[in-house]
Amino acid sequence: MSSRIDTKTKILDAAEKLFAERGFSETSLRLITSKAEVNLASVNYHFGSKRELIRAVLARYLDLFMPAASNAIAELQQQHPHASLTDIFSALVSPLLTLNSIRAGGTRTFLQLLGRGYIESQGHLRWFITSHYGEHLQSFVTAVQASVPTIPRADIFWRLHFTLGTVVFTMASADALIDIAAADFDEKNNIETVIRKVIPYIASGVAVSA
Repeated sequence: MSSRIDTKTKILDAAEKLFAERGFSETSLRLITSKAEVNLASVNYHFGSKRELIRAVLARYLDLFMPAASNAIAELQQQHPHASLTDIFSALVSPLLTLNSIRAGGTRTFLQLLGRGYIESQGHLRWFITSHYGEHLQSFVTAVQASVPTIPRADIFWRLHFTLGTVVFTMASADALIDIAAADFDEKNNIETVIRKVIPYIASGVAVSA
């Protein structure tokens, strides 16, 4: 049993790295098996298909992040029934940072993978996320809608999509941004400070009047 678990983990680790770097469409199963040093049959045995492997890679993060984010928002609303968008987005920081416990750089990797799913139109991922984590996702959307009740729901949909794009792009270029800020402004940043810097920007974008 231990060898099976080890093989499955090797496949997930290799696939995750390649998916984040190259994207889902540009990463073949043969490339994954080569990096994981396993045969193609083991991928089929453990996952059945590339689509299922993609979902499994994301599930390692979503299984931890989604309940933690939902609980953080629920606690915020109990303490502050009229929480601002800044408060709501800030409540997600700690759950995002816990993803580093999965692996070093887990927070950034998760956001890159999520971004890949949207950029490459991986429609099955939208189905997977809404069907498996819909309750947690809805708690976030509901909190946002309650914070800006005058904004139409369709506009909120678009603005949250833009928000995700902003966060994903920022995480993808985080190392370069941190180096530039250090050289030009003598700032010392890490992933947490970068995330917190983007929150006022995205909160204002979601809340702005048309």
